[in-house]
Order: sequence, then structure tokens, then C-alpha cells
Amino acid sequence: MMDSKSEDLVVLPLVARIVQTPAAAVDASNSEGADFLIYEVGVNSKPEELAISVFERVKIPVFVMIGSLGDRKLFNEASNLLESGASGLVISMEDLRSVSDDDFGKLFYSPSALKKKTEEKSQNNSQLNSDLGNGFPGRKGVAGFIDLRDREEKLLENERLVLCDAINVIEKAAPMMEEISLLKDAVSQLDEPFLLVIVGEFNSGKSTFINALLGKKYLKDGVVPTTNEITFLRYSDVDESQRCERHPDGQYVCYLPAPVLEEMIIVDTPGTNVILQRQQRLTEEFVPRADLLLFLMSADRPLTESEVSFLRYTQQWSKKVVFVLNKSDIYKNKGELEEAITFIKENTRKLLNTESITLYPVSARLALESKLSTFDDSLSQNNGSSNNDSHWKTESFYELEKYLSSFLDSSTSTGIERMKLKLETPIAIAEQLLLACQGLVRQECQQAKQDLLFVENLVSSVEECTKKLEVDSISWKRQVLSLINSAQARIVRLVESTLQLSNVDLVATYVFRGENSTQMPATISVQNDILGQAVLEGQNLLGEYTKWLQSKRDQEVQFYKQSFEKRWTSLVNPSDQIELGTTGVLDRKSEVTISVIEDFSAAAASKLLERDIREVFLGTFGGLGAAGLSASLLTSVLQTTLEDLLALGLCSAGGLLAVSNFSSRRQQVVDKVKRTADGLARELEEAMQKELLETTSNVEDFVKLIGKPYQVRAQNRLDELLATAEELTIIEKKLKSLRIDIQNLHVS
Repeated sequence: MMDSKSEDLVVLPLVARIVQTPAAAVDASNSEGADFLIYEVGVNSKPEELAISVFERVKIPVFVMIGSLGDRKLFNEASNLLESGASGLVISMEDLRSVSDDDFGKLFYSPSALKKKTEEKSQNNSQLNSDLGNGFPGRKGVAGFIDLRDREEKLLENERLVLCDAINVIEKAAPMMEEISLLKDAVSQLDEPFLLVIVGEFNSGKSTFINALLGKKYLKDGVVPTTNEITFLRYSDVDESQRCERHPDGQYVCYLPAPVLEEMIIVDTPGTNVILQRQQRLTEEFVPRADLLLFLMSADRPLTESEVSFLRYTQQWSKKVVFVLNKSDIYKNKGELEEAITFIKENTRKLLNTESITLYPVSARLALESKLSTFDDSLSQNNGSSNNDSHWKTESFYELEKYLSSFLDSSTSTGIERMKLKLETPIAIAEQLLLACQGLVRQECQQAKQDLLFVENLVSSVEECTKKLEVDSISWKRQVLSLINSAQARIVRLVESTLQLSNVDLVATYVFRGENSTQMPATISVQNDILGQAVLEGQNLLGEYTKWLQSKRDQEVQFYKQSFEKRWTSLVNPSDQIELGTTGVLDRKSEVTISVIEDFSAAAASKLLERDIREVFLGTFGGLGAAGLSASLLTSVLQTTLEDLLALGLCSAGGLLAVSNFSSRRQQVVDKVKRTADGLARELEEAMQKELLETTSNVEDFVKLIGKPYQVRAQNRLDELLATAEELTIIEKKLKSLRIDIQNLHVS
């Protein structure tokens, strides 16, 4: 290579990876873009094991690093490794000098090694013939390295698979993302020729520039932006004037017999500064599909505001941009030209945040005239004169053509760059769309988590509803207890006023006359005026309590139902929604409380009270006879305690004892009334509490039931989004791995 006369001498390094295990060897050859491997042989490594685990599985050359060949054991081991499939040995120069020529010959030219080399040569010749037959000449490099076309095809196949997966995941993550069409187009264009997109302001000379590239005046110049569409210039082998047509997909394609179009597609775009916003949008939307952007600037107005804005836009797609300063023939001399070039490069470096700026100052008009001129010999002579003033005005255009031509030659560094740009175009689009999808999925995941938390909080908030109802029910219980206490107090007062020793009429009626069939006035009052009225008021009060509970239940149910439906109007299918009364949860009605008060009989209670009053009088006065009655009559006439005692003193000792127990018998009746009232109060309170718990339980069951579909959908939505996020991460890693593989492409 150093002796080569070529002016385009290119020296590229080979990439080697040092590995120590079979697994590392396989990984390095598959994913890290190594050209060959250096395998450090361990103490216990056996050639036959390496042959199976490394040499047969790794498709790139594997060189083995061993110790001194002066050691006969290591020498034999090296020979065995070469016979097992090693591509060569890695030893020091000092160790190499210690090996004799005979040993060296034995090592590399043993019968088995020669046989292996013959087989490899035969395989190489067969592959070469196959390549030639298919029209793709083989380009085998040094040491049998993989053909660049083979690697490119493998990369291309792998890239298609990854990008198809990316499209599926992106469409799943963002079904409404219109930009996915950019990626689909880019994937479909992987098999297409190189896509050279020419952009620039209107009147920057794009049409003239393209004609100069094509070598003929195919496109028309204009003073108004007549190029309303993006135009594809494709090759046609028919020697005729251009043929243009609109394809079903909306593309406007012109077929031209220009040789340069055999290896590339040139895309003419509307101006970046046209008044018609649709034209500018078309240009901007096509940028991501470009493999290479030629950015045309006019020398009379370089780096205008619209150009700066457009360049900023292109950077989000990480596109390679080659700048062309057209109409550079307006500069009077090279000094003015260099000054303009310096200005543009300094500003574009800052604008694009890069040090590498490729800029070609050209005069498309002069270049086209030169190609169209019939004075080829004269032009050739003039162009050969370095002192001719027009030379520097046209020379740069030919340099640009040479640069573009080198892009089409895969054996050059720029040709490899073309491959990289071609393969990286859809990857750059996929990465941008993936980034947008990941942001969208993160937002949706956050929303899904909030939705799920909302469901859980809403369902658990029923407990607060239960506590609030319990607090509110206290006032109802107090009203019921107040009613019972009031009735109890009135009955106690009536009992105490009835059970008096001075009540001679009752004694005479129920003790001496024996009129047991006649109801006492006191018990009639208890039945009709006290208990009857209290029972009626109690029934009304408990009926209102039951209605209050039902009203509270319905309010809570409606609140929860509306809360779910308001947050998710379309999350749950109508068939999944729970309507009031359809599940039986809310049909359960408690009648425990009202049954308690209905089971209470005022007549029975009055009858029992009357019996107790009779027993008090009979137990007190039933055995006194006339003397006892006379004493009792005296007590009704005499007004002082002393007089009562004197009257009682007239009675017998048995009568005195009976009368002395009267107050305790009366207290027993009072206590019995209080116990009965307290028992009724407890029973009613327990019934009210039971009805309250049943109502709150109904609400809880309903909320859990109606919230279940929402909770399930919210959880499923979150799980789906997390799975999609994981798929996006996997695609992201695959795209990064693809980029590494593409960057490791080089000239072989």
C-alpha cells in the first residue's frame, strides 16, 4: 500500500478483540463488530474442545496466543491448535526469532495444515465464482476476513427484523402516531439506491445544480416556486427525454437516462423559504428519509434566517449534511471566496455543534455550461491551466462530483460511509419515534397508576362513609331513647301516685269487693295515654330512621357510581357496568327495627302493670281484716305522721308488718317498669345498629362490585403499558447494538 501511486491512499485499522472464554468469543464475533479475535489459551485448554466451542462457532478468524514456542510441549500444542482450526498464532518477536526455520515449516506446512489450506482455497474459489456469476465480484480481504457484502447483507437482514419489531411496538404504543409512515418508508427504501436529497431556498439554483449533476438540462429554472411537490429523479435505461408520472402513493417520479442515477436517487424539494407553507412542510417532512442532505446556499445571501431555522430542524434526525455554496462565481477572487467559506464554516460549526463541516463552493451554471459545451478539447486545455481565472470557479464542482462518486464505490472509505448512512437512516427515524413513544408511555403509565390508585382509594373510602353514618345515627338513637325515657318517667309517676296507702278506693275495690274484671284507671291511662302514644310516635320515628338510612345509602351509591363513570367514560363496556337493583345487593331491606316496636303491645304491658299493682295492694292489705281497714281509714283522715303512727298502732302486729312493706313493694313495681323500659331501649338500639350495619354493608358490597370492572381494567391497562415500555426498551437496546455493528463496518 505504501508503494501505491494512488493519490487516494486510505489506510484503515483492523479491529481485534482479546477474549479468554468461548462465550466471550461468540459474543465478540456476533455483537461487537470485531474483524478477528485473539484467544488467550488457558493452562487446561484442549485443542479439541476449542475446535468445538470456538473455531466451529465463530465465523471470523481466531488467532491463538500461547507461550514460548521454544518449549516443545507448547510447540506441539500450537501445532494441534492450528490443525483444529486456529487461523494463526500470536507470539512475541523474541519468541519468533527463537524458532528455527525447520520448526516453523513443520508448524505451518504439516500435511494436515497443507490439506486444510487446499480446502480453504477451493472454498474461496467456489465462492468467488459464485460471486462473479451473480454480478457481485468477491472482495476477499487479508487472512480470509468476511466479505464486506456478506456482513452488509447480514446487517441488512438483522436491521429489517429489528425495524419491523420497532414498527409493531411503536404502533402498539402510539396507534395515532402519523410519523410511523416515515419509518415504514425508510425500511422499504433499504433496498433502494442511495437517497440524495437536495434542499435549499427558492432561487438558490437547485434546478441548475441538479442539471449540472445530471450532465444535461432536464429541469427547468423559474422565477417563482413552481416545484410544488417533492420530485424523485430515477434512472431509466431508455434513451429518451424525461418521463414523469405520479405513482399511486402520491410520489412524483421522473425517469431520466442520466448515468449518475444508476446508483442513487436524487430528490428535488420545494424551497425552504417559500411563502406556501405546504411546500415547506413537504420539504421538512421528507428530511428524515434522506440518506444524505446536500444543502444548497446562494453566495449572494449565505445562511439566511430560514436556512438557519431549517438546519436546526434537521439536527433532530442526526442527518449528515454536505454544504454547497452555489453561485460562487460572483466572487471576484479566491480571497473573497475564502472569506465567505470561513464565515459559513464558523457559523455552521456553532449551529450544528460539530467541528467537521464539509463545504463545496461551486458555480452550477458554469459547470453545466462546461458540460454542455461542444469545445471539449478547448475546455480541457483551459481547465488544465492553473492560472486561468475560471479554473477555481469550476474545479470545486468536479471535486464535489468526485466526492459523490466515491460514495458509490464500496471499496473506499466514503463508500463505507454511504453504507453506514444508508443503514443508519431508518435507525435514526426509529430512535426519534421510539423516544417519543417512551415519553408517551411514561405519561400513560403515570396516568394508569393514578387511575388504579383512584379506584383503590375510592373503594376504601366506603369505610369513612360507614363511620359518618354511625355518627349521624347517634341523634336518631337519642330520639328513640328520649321517647322511651319520657314514657318510662310518666309511668313511674303514675305508679307512685297510684300505690299510696291513702288510696282507700282502690283497696276497697280490689281487696274487699274483689272486682278483678274492672280495669284500673291508672292502667287505662298507661295503655291509652302513655304507651299507645309512645308506640305510635316510636313507629313514626323508626320509619323515618329507616327512610333516612335508605336515602343515605342511595346518595352514597349514586356518588360512587358517578365518580367511576365521570373519571372513565369509556374504560368499561356498558355491559360490564353495574346498574342499581340489577344485582340484588341493594334489594336487601332490613325491617328489624320496625318489627321490634310493632311486636311491643301496649295492652299487654298495661295488663302486666295492673297485675303488679293488684299484687302490691293484695299483698299489703289482703290479710288485715276490719282492724287493718279501720287503721287505713284513719290514716286517710289523720294528716300528720304522728297521727298515722297512732292509727297504725291500733292495728295488730301482723298488720303493722304488712303495711311497713308497702313502700318496698311499690319500689319493686317501679324498678320493674324501668327494667322493662331499659330492655326495650336496648332491643331497639341493637336493631337500629343492625340495620345501620346492613345498610353500610350493602353500600360496601355495591361499591366493590361496581368498582371491580374499573379496577380490573385499570390494572390491565397498567400491566399492558409496563409490558409495552419493556418492549420499547428492548427495541432501544437492539437499535443501539445495530448502530455499533454499522459503525464497525470498514473497507476490507
